Amino acid sequence: METTSCSVLFVCAGNICRSPMAEGVFQKLVNEAGLSDQISVDSAGTTSYHVGDRAHIDTQRMLEKNGISYDGRARVLTRADLQAFDYILAMDNDNLADIRSMGKSTATVARLLDYAPELSTREVPDPYYNGGFEHVYDLVLGGSKGLLAQIRLEKDL
Repeated sequence: METTSCSVLFVCAGNICRSPMAEGVFQKLVNEAGLSDQISVDSAGTTSYHVGDRAHIDTQRMLEKNGISYDGRARVLTRADLQAFDYILAMDNDNLADIRSMGKSTATVARLLDYAPELSTREVPDPYYNGGFEHVYDLVLGGSKGLLAQIRLEKDL
């Protein structure tokens, strides 16, 4: 059996809206591609506000609506993550700056939507206060598809 050859971490502020949504969506794409034994997926937040909490109810609803089960719990991004993952994807510029401020990383660190050049934005907006979970789902799906295509190309998967 193949061992995991690639690890991906999605990062937002609290790890209850955008990054768990991205984790769930990307995991589904990985599974559908038959690569779950080669690509591992996780998510984390840059703040500790929601550590241990389940994903936001509207994130859970969007995932369920799209046939994705998710039971992860919020956790905080650590310095160890910077070395443990191959790809670390920020949801917005603030998250990207927070990741980079933690120090040098061996991972490819970028915004998720850098992998969706066809979209008109590079940031996934935070739906925590204003909603917009469907729009966030669409953005995350677009970025995830582009990311998986790039990983398959780079890792010859």
